[in-house]
Amino acid sequence: MDARLGQARQLYEQAVYGGDDGLLADADRGLDGVEADLALARGRLIHTRFLLRREADPESAAEADPDELPLFERAAQLYQRLGDTAGAGEAQFWIGCFHQVVRRDNAAALHFLERSLDLATQAGDKATMSEALRHLGIEAHFGGRPEVARERLEESARLRREIGQLPGVASNLIGLAYIAAAQGRTDDAAALLDECSAIAGETGAQRILRTAGQARAELGLG
Repeated sequence: MDARLGQARQLYEQAVYGGDDGLLADADRGLDGVEADLALARGRLIHTRFLLRREADPESAAEADPDELPLFERAAQLYQRLGDTAGAGEAQFWIGCFHQVVRRDNAAALHFLERSLDLATQAGDKATMSEALRHLGIEAHFGGRPEVARERLEESARLRREIGQLPGVASNLIGLAYIAAAQGRTDDAAALLDECSAIAGETGAQRILRTAGQARAELGLG
């Protein structure tokens, strides 16, 4: 059992037998934290299913699950209520990610991604910082700002290396390869994909390995 659930039960028993209703507010806070974590976790699973469905049938866009965005919004609301800056930053990221990836609306995503980066930076949450920077890089790429995109993806990759999130590094290298190719830096693009494939192979990130192969074919890099 989650410790917060156990504490809520203890506080309930103390309140129901002792008559101190002030204890219930503490129990509510613990349960808000559990609910926020659960909402975020369920939303991430739904998002991943969307990605995998879309990859399995790239000719037709996968339909959004109507539960995904409300879960992330509920998590954001609860984390804000709790004063959990790191949690709020992560929830804001996922709201932005939903708009960008599922709805393909970079303009709608931008505010949430920038807010996520700000909150994650305040909390020192490098994992969420790296996620927000990656998707801000994607926004810059599609917005016709390749150097900004490159800077953000490189910083995201640096943070991911720092925290040992190597499959995430490999994923970023694919984006950097596309940017390099668009800028005419073909040798750099090939080297980035080589490094990506090496990391993905070593870490068992088969999905990233397949994506790197697709990128190599699309860019005509053999």
